[in-house]
Order: sequence, then C-alpha cells, then structure tokens
Amino acid sequence: MGALTFLMFVCRFFFFHLYESPKYLLSRGRQAEAVATVHGIAYANKRKTWLTEEILNDIGGDPAVVSDAKLSTAQIIGRQLGKFSKERIAPLFVTRRLGIMTCLIWFCWATIGMGYPLFNAFLPQYLQNAGKNIAPTPNNIVYRNYAITSIVGIPGSIIAYFTVDIKYIGRKGTIAVSTLLTGIILFLFTLSSNSNYQLTMTSLEAFFQNIITPEVFPAPNRGTGTGIASCLNRICGLCAPIVAVNAGKNNPNAPVYAAGSLIIAAFVAMCCFPIETRGKQRL
Repeated sequence: MGALTFLMFVCRFFFFHLYESPKYLLSRGRQAEAVATVHGIAYANKRKTWLTEEILNDIGGDPAVVSDAKLSTAQIIGRQLGKFSKERIAPLFVTRRLGIMTCLIWFCWATIGMGYPLFNAFLPQYLQNAGKNIAPTPNNIVYRNYAITSIVGIPGSIIAYFTVDIKYIGRKGTIAVSTLLTGIILFLFTLSSNSNYQLTMTSLEAFFQNIITPEVFPAPNRGTGTGIASCLNRICGLCAPIVAVNAGKNNPNAPVYAAGSLIIAAFVAMCCFPIETRGKQRL
C-alpha cells in the first residue's frame, strides 16, 4: 500500500500538470499567472477564451497601481468564511422549487453520510460477530475480496456516465435507482454469513454507489451549497460510530439495518427532486 501511494505521489508531480486556482492567484495580485492558467485550462478543454491581462486589469485594477491588490491571509480566510453568510445562502432558497431541492440535497448528503460509515466502517465488527462459529478467512482471500469489491465499483461509474444523459432516466433516475438498489443490498447482506454471498453483496453495493450535487445549485452559490452538504455529510459520519456502538450491542445486524434504512430514506428524497439537470445548463 505504501509503495502504491508513493507511485501515485510520483505520478502526481511528473505526469500531470495541475494549475493553481485563478482565484488564489488574483488574491495574491498575480494577474498574469491567473490569465495564463485560464488559457491553459481552455486549451486542455479545446476551447478559446477572450481573457487577457489588460481586460483583467481594467476590471479589477492594475496590481502595479493598486497598492492593496494583494490580500492578507486573514482577508483570504474571511472571504472563505463569507461563503456561508446569509447573502450566500439566501439565493439557494430564492424560489420554492430551488429551496425544496436544496433541502432534499442536504438531507441526502446527511443520510448517506451516516449510512455508508455504518456499513463500511463497521463491516469488520459485523463479520466478527456474525461469523463466530465459522473458521477465520485466510488473509489472501480477504485481500482478494477487497480487490474484487474495488474493481467491481469501476464499471458502475462508467455506466452512470452514459445513463445520466438517457431520456426518462437522466441524473435523477440514475441516482435514485442506484441508491434504492444499494439500500436493498444492505438488507440482503445480513441474510447469510457465507463468505461468497457476502462478497457478492459488497461487490454489488460498490457497483451502485453514485451521487450528484454541484450542478443543481446556481454557479455563484455552488460552493456554499455544496460546502454545507459536505459539512452535513461529515457531521453525520462522525455520529455513525455512536449509533453503531449503541445499536450493535444487542444485535450485530442493527448497524447494517440502520444503514439500509438511511439509504432508502435518501432514495425517497431523490424521487422527490423537483429539478432534473439532464441536458440543462445551470447558471
């Protein structure tokens, strides 16, 4: 694992060129580098951009003339925290339809944030309790099963890439169906302690994991909406151990049942999404 991580580290620096954020460069008064980054991104996507350093200076001021073009670290942090101000959150509820969509998205992130840790993080605990009378699985079989589960998850994302643009399925149908099947599989997982059966269920669970959020929110407030969703996801993930410890004392299946119920709840919320983004461009 360490060797593989080091290999990825080397590839990151020598085989991929990642551009610095134009927003960060502008905050440091480095207009020329920001323009070069935008042109580089446009070239990588086979697009053209009209942005030049002269146009940028006309809009935001020439850093050679404006003395306070560079922001301090405190100002940068203040701007980041400003994303969660009332002025940034209010546009997410500017219409009834968008407000309902925002609440449902946050609800899905919260339930999934607790549901997946309940299953994945506490799977070893479940297997230990459920398989007390079964001979221990050899390490080579354990790692083989982990590899199979990880590999099986790859085609699911590829298939979702095509289904999100299919008429009558779209983003909403893809995420709802995959979430429903994931919830059902979690319930089926507890029916047998046979290792091959459990491998099949975990592989299917990995295959159907999908979620979509950012394109739903208006672009100026996308970072705020997605950031709050991610925050709720992490908070609920932190609560997952508390639920698992208390629920698993009397019944080792309880955390898995709870995880399945949360995923099914997310599926119901997804079916109520009032916005379908297939073939549409959010602004």
